[in-house]
Amino acid sequence: MDLQIRLATIADIPALEELIRDSVSTLSVGFYTDTQIEMSLLHIFGVDTQLILDQTYFIAEIDQMIAGSGGWSKRKTMFGGDKLKAQKFDPLLDPATEAARLRAFYVHPQWSRRGVGSRVLTECENAARLAGFNRMELVATLPGERLYAARGYERVEAMRLEIPNGKPLPAFRMTKAL
Repeated sequence: MDLQIRLATIADIPALEELIRDSVSTLSVGFYTDTQIEMSLLHIFGVDTQLILDQTYFIAEIDQMIAGSGGWSKRKTMFGGDKLKAQKFDPLLDPATEAARLRAFYVHPQWSRRGVGSRVLTECENAARLAGFNRMELVATLPGERLYAARGYERVEAMRLEIPNGKPLPAFRMTKAL
């Protein structure tokens, strides 16, 4: 498997939207109901353009196919794509006192459990460390929690991600020292 990691660009957004839809609708089965999956795709999960503009969002490619994506953020937002953000300005974090955010991880079902997520995660941790952060924090959905736990992230609290007209998604806030 020849896995290449690169920064995402605005031109990648249509392919990322397809990846997100495929990843969430397939890998969330058994963890969430069909309605929760559908509503989360409409209201929570999606491309976060700010990560691309900040050059903190990575794409994993295998044979020029997007096998996964994920990023880290130096901004306050914890999770969710563009459609979830109520405000356009997302303030910067202070690396001396705050944790960088691990954000928007998606793996194509064809490449699930084959090291793609781990490679992107390593890239994000290294980049955040270079930017001066010594901790990472994230909100893990149930399908992703196992990856983060295996990579040393610890549960801090259980959460419920609210979705309009639907049952909330159980999730966990997790953290790790870099």
